[in-house]
Order: sequence, then C-alpha cells, then structure tokens
Amino acid sequence: MPALHQPRPDLADSRLATELAEASSTYQYLETARNQRADAELAEEAALAVAFNGVSQAVMLVSPADLEDFVVGFSLGSGIVDSIDDIYDIRLQGTDAARRAEVKISNRAFWRLKQQRRQLAGSSGCGLCGVEALEQALPSLPTLAQAPLPPVEWLDDLRQRIAAWQTLGQHCGAVHAALFMDGHGELRLAREDIGRHNALDKLIGALLRQRQPLDGGLVIVTSRCSLELIHKVLRAGIHTLVSLSSPTGLAVQWARRHHLNLIHLPQHAAPRVYSPEFPA
Repeated sequence: MPALHQPRPDLADSRLATELAEASSTYQYLETARNQRADAELAEEAALAVAFNGVSQAVMLVSPADLEDFVVGFSLGSGIVDSIDDIYDIRLQGTDAARRAEVKISNRAFWRLKQQRRQLAGSSGCGLCGVEALEQALPSLPTLAQAPLPPVEWLDDLRQRIAAWQTLGQHCGAVHAALFMDGHGELRLAREDIGRHNALDKLIGALLRQRQPLDGGLVIVTSRCSLELIHKVLRAGIHTLVSLSSPTGLAVQWARRHHLNLIHLPQHAAPRVYSPEFPA
C-alpha cells in the first residue's frame, strides 16, 4: 500500500509557490473575541470566459490555476470534443478576476457545438446551469465495458493519504479536490478548485495533456457526487469513481446503467459500493 504522506510527484516546489500565489490571497479580518485584526489566506476565484473558434460558449467561476487543464477537461466533460486531439490551441488572456480562454477546435467539433445551441452560465455551485434542452442535461453516453472493483486495500486510510495532496485546501480551505489513482493503487495526480466539477475537469484535462494511462485507475472526488460528475468520468473513459460524500440517487442510477463502478467512502464506516448493483 502507498505510504501515507508521500510528496506530490506532479507539483515541484516552484510550481507550488506559483499555484498558491495565483489561487489564494491574504485578507485582513476582525477577530471579534479580542477585537483585534488578523490575516487569513482565502481562496480566490475568477470569471473565465471560454470561446471556441471565436464563439463565446460559457462563463465559469474557477480557481485561477491550472486553467489549461480546466479548458481541456471542460471541453471533453461537456461533450464539446470527443478527444484532446480535437483541441488545436488554447490561448489564455486577462488577469485577476477576469480571464478569457480562446480555444481552437476541429471543424467537426465546432459544427456539433453550433448544433447544440446552448449557453452555459457556470457557477461554483452548479454544473448544469444554463443547459437549455433536457436531452443535453440527460445525454446519451457510451456504456463502459464492465471492470473489476479496485482492491479494498487501495481505499485503506484514503482520506488521510489524499490530505497531503490537497495543497490549496490546506493552505486556505474553501476548495474541492479531484485525484487520480493509477492501476497499481498509487496516487498520481491532483487538482483543486472552488467548484467540484471544475476540480474534476482540471484533473481530466491534466490526465489527457500528460497522456497518463487510465487503465485500471480510478478517480477520487472530495465532494458530493451528483450526475454531472458521472457524465464527466464516463466521457473520460474512467471505470471507477470514489466519492468522499454521498452520491445522489440519479448518480447511482446512471452509474449502474453505464457500468461505472461507484463507491462512497464514509468518514467513519466501511466503503459502500453503489455500482455495480449486487443481487439481494
């Protein structure tokens, strides 16, 4: 089993300092008990406008770090592209609270995007804001080949192990994390964001950009597991999702229907396998 407090292999010291500087700032507050001023590190958020081939598509509130990863994961997780190969270029503009991503995608993906005719108005709290058609909120997605559940020992002390990877969360709080464990049970990658679906988009984008092997691996999310997270993992072709918070009923239904292994890891109880469904 992996060591409990291994360093993050994807984050060098220099990048850690840059990430924390981008995604958090020091703010002063009044401590009422002693009527004194003190400093606190708070998570920052920025509005990121995403345009594909010059056409604005979405405005999302995100943590202003790992934005290229986010754009790739958002494009795949939202069904705008089928693979990273459909993304030709990403150009980021702006600073502080107003950012813009100009994304060049294939003609095939852009034609499909125009056919969808949707405008997303994103926020840190909802991953389905602005979806106009019901069939876009409940899309037709590929069913995965059935895959075995991960060995139960991979989940031992998982909450403690992933804490070492939640750099921004430990620094200032107010963020969610998504992590990838490879087919050998080793934690390999982590991304954090104020939005739970944004954190997952960033993780998927990082996996694709780094060409990480996904076979036998699993994704861990620290947040509530709702339907849009199921959509993103299915589109990425990952077979197992572990959530530290309870899944919604609809998430369980979709996981079972599409052969996604779905596991809830309660804080003070054994792992609960919701999908696949076991016979009574």
